[in-house]
Amino acid sequence: MSALLSVRNLRVERARGPEGQPPLLADLSFDVAPGEFVAIVGESGSGKTMAARAILDLLAPGVRRAGGSILFQGRDLASLSQAEMLGVRGGRIGMVFQEPMVSLNPALTIGRQLAEGLRLHRRLPAAEIRRLCVAMLSRVSIAEPEKCLDRYPHEFSGGMRQRIMLASVMLLKPALLIADEPTTALDMLSQREVLELMVELARDNGVAVLLITHDLGLVAQYTEKVIVLEKGRLVEAGPTRQVLTRPAEPYTRLLVAAIPHKDADRPPLDDAAPVVLAANKVAIDYPGRPGLFRAGAPKQAVKGVDLTVRAGEIVAVVGASGSGKSTLGRGVLGLRALSAGQVAFDGRDIAALTPVQRQAFRRDAQLVFQDPFSSLDPRKRVADIVAAPLRHLPGLTRQERMLRVDAILAEVGLEGFGDRLPHQMSGGQRQRVAIARAVVSRPRLVVADEPVSALDMTIQRQVLGLFQRLQRQYGFACLFITHDLAVVQQVADTVLVMSDGRIVESGTVEAVFANPTHDYTRSLLAATPRFMAAALTA
Repeated sequence: MSALLSVRNLRVERARGPEGQPPLLADLSFDVAPGEFVAIVGESGSGKTMAARAILDLLAPGVRRAGGSILFQGRDLASLSQAEMLGVRGGRIGMVFQEPMVSLNPALTIGRQLAEGLRLHRRLPAAEIRRLCVAMLSRVSIAEPEKCLDRYPHEFSGGMRQRIMLASVMLLKPALLIADEPTTALDMLSQREVLELMVELARDNGVAVLLITHDLGLVAQYTEKVIVLEKGRLVEAGPTRQVLTRPAEPYTRLLVAAIPHKDADRPPLDDAAPVVLAANKVAIDYPGRPGLFRAGAPKQAVKGVDLTVRAGEIVAVVGASGSGKSTLGRGVLGLRALSAGQVAFDGRDIAALTPVQRQAFRRDAQLVFQDPFSSLDPRKRVADIVAAPLRHLPGLTRQERMLRVDAILAEVGLEGFGDRLPHQMSGGQRQRVAIARAVVSRPRLVVADEPVSALDMTIQRQVLGLFQRLQRQYGFACLFITHDLAVVQQVADTVLVMSDGRIVESGTVEAVFANPTHDYTRSLLAATPRFMAAALTA
């Protein structure tokens, strides 16, 4: 069978810069057959997205294709005029981008954005365009598709926006679909729904798929062939099963080894350890949307939740987006008002703390945010960011504070990084800064809200390993919020499964994963890619 897409010796370089600098992509060659599902995998910075954008001539300013050929349906894309290339983009090669909120125009309705490609490539009457848009939205399981056409992207969840992006691409029936990290930061259920839908639409229409991802679980479950990139170079390629189960190259083995797995060295939990955090019948409301004369009814995000976290224990809270996990985490720290119930820290109701006690509570209970870039002050240097929780710690001189900051930066592998600004660091390094800031004051409780969801596998492994080591060293209690069950298996002692604001199942990680009793828990486990699920039962 002749290749639908044939990339030969592709080389991408910076347009300007000192001579002799390494290329961003070097001599990359691969084929995609009609209807074939192929993955390109690698760490952040390996060149995955660069290769995808080079195919569509969407390279960023300052980057250029310096050599090689890209043949699509027998035509060299480099030889096409801009007008001809516009006909290929969308019409013959579609692309689903990593973040739909960025790629969807927030100022235009969904209907206008869906219709744009059909008007440009198909030149159909307005009534036919509307009919096709409604049919495709219905096909991707968007409720009330007629009304959806008049709504805006911000009115949908991340999973729904990704469905809409997929609908806009598949409306044009391309021969090749490039999906660039299409499920990053989606919970397990939304991730499975989006991927299953993409596979179904592609197979129904005979579309080949080039999946760009760092998630080997998705690669194993949905693709037939895999291409492994490291620093812009192809290091291994072949049938997916062969490459992932019998990797030939050290780098591929490193990627496979980074999949979260059960921590056999984690000591058993001490049942006699004191309770650090206790929540009793906690409920949290969001105010209703403002109206012309009165606000709408409030929405209850957390509904009567009970939980306890002991010293040295890691309690994981898992569930789909919108289940109330993050709201609960902020509620137990006093960062969101409770509408009912009580949160006690060391036996004291945090709502009744005196100003002095509240200041001590703020030192003893710390939060690690999901996105470190938005939670780190871009104007401050790393040393000052990490030192912030020590400002009101009694008995520490400025010199002692800086010595402690230097020590914790060394512990998290960032020795000598104190003078850097957040934008001068990678995502993994920024998350290390966020963890250092959380533990520098020797807290008794850390709430970690999706701390590794946006990191690739190898960086995630490093950050999780660091977090586990620091937790054992300092013995703090931890409420670990995540949607990734494999991460739960690696780090947690106890798991709470949350759905629609309620805890529907709880117990030790081993007991809940081995014998789930609630349908929702079973659906979460079923949504875990089979290659990852092996780690849950190992």
